[in-house]
Amino acid sequence: MYKKKTVGIAGVGHVGAHTAYALAVQGIADEIILVDAVQQKVESELQDLDDAVAYMPRRVRIRSGNISDLGQCDVIINSIGKIGLLQGTHDRNTEINYTAPAAYNYTESLKSSGFDGVLINVTNPCDVLTYEVASLLGLPRGRVFGTGSALDTSRLISALSRQTGIDHSSIICYMLGEHGNRQFAPWSCVSFRGVPLDTMAKTDERFRFDREAMQKESIGGAWVTFAGKACTEYGIATTAARMARAVLQDEKTVMPASAPLCGEYGESGLFAGVPCIIGKDGVEQVIELPLTKEELAEFHACCDGIRANMANLKKM
Repeated sequence: MYKKKTVGIAGVGHVGAHTAYALAVQGIADEIILVDAVQQKVESELQDLDDAVAYMPRRVRIRSGNISDLGQCDVIINSIGKIGLLQGTHDRNTEINYTAPAAYNYTESLKSSGFDGVLINVTNPCDVLTYEVASLLGLPRGRVFGTGSALDTSRLISALSRQTGIDHSSIICYMLGEHGNRQFAPWSCVSFRGVPLDTMAKTDERFRFDREAMQKESIGGAWVTFAGKACTEYGIATTAARMARAVLQDEKTVMPASAPLCGEYGESGLFAGVPCIIGKDGVEQVIELPLTKEELAEFHACCDGIRANMANLKKM
């Protein structure tokens, strides 16, 4: 018997609304529940989305709700935030004074609702807030995870595709560590059509590019988007929807995510961006890449930065 797939979205701003659209237009969810502190925003987005349903590929029901309604969801996407806090800064950690209290209030109510599904956190600072939400909800390991470095990885793939002419789908690479300024690309793990980057670079000048500049471009992509529209929406919304699909369809797909580390890469007690297997139970396995000694040291430095942000939050 077919089981209806329900996704809840907490926070219907730029990201939440576009995530709802991505879920609906791709036919990922059968029902989408929108929750936001501003009810008029929910009603307006609901009207706009309903106007599009007739031309979507699959039937989908979209409705408004409250936190208690999210208890019935298979997947919840947390996108509660205040994007205006990023004006004048290129540091996602500046959002924490707003997003942390909002997450605490929301999570307490969600736990009381009996929620027993998978929660995907988008809200920044992603790695720190994902840890906090996971700790408060108390669900089994992996059932709470964050979008983390998945969008940053998409930006790196796009940059590599432009540089080399290789299609996105034939490029394997990852951005690791913090979803923020400390993240990095482990170049030893980059491959094109199964061939390592270093091997390709020996015979083809397209692969002999400035790696540091490309990494910087990938890290800074968000701020290029933010500069002209004061938000990011399409990329992160598509990322969150893709993760929800992996969970709802139990794909066991490999994606980077902000995942709980319990000894992997020699790190524990935090969430960080790493490649994972994502299925019906959320992050079901963290994949340990064969990093070089230098790359592993850089990963540890990223984790130290995340821990520092966690410590700053505790002092609030």
